[in-house]
Amino acid sequence: QVQLVESGGGLVQAGGSLRLSCAASGSTFSSYTLGWFRQAPGKEREFVAIIARSGGNPLYTDSVKGRFTISRDNAKNMVYLQMNTLKPEDTDVYYCAAGRYVWSKDPRQYNYWGQGTQVTVSS
Repeated sequence: QVQLVESGGGLVQAGGSLRLSCAASGSTFSSYTLGWFRQAPGKEREFVAIIARSGGNPLYTDSVKGRFTISRDNAKNMVYLQMNTLKPEDTDVYYCAAGRYVWSKDPRQYNYWGQGTQVTVSS
């Protein structure tokens, strides 16, 4: 079992930066693929980035490549999403997710989710 708690969301102007953090409980944190997904009201949850158990092989959705960076610290049970050059279209609720024996952009493959943190980018 893994419990996830996100933090770091907020209101920022276009072109600005935010760093999302996700704290996880559970002694087997390092055995999980971790990811960030986002969801707008009335829309399906969509993939943003995932990172492998070792911290390598990050994958990003095309719209955030070169602007967002996912990272993890297995010693601290933390996963991060550094978001730079933010755009108004990045406005969403961002969710941290964990999945065991998973390597997928499909949110339905992930068993554990945080409560979400709102990111709002003003133009």
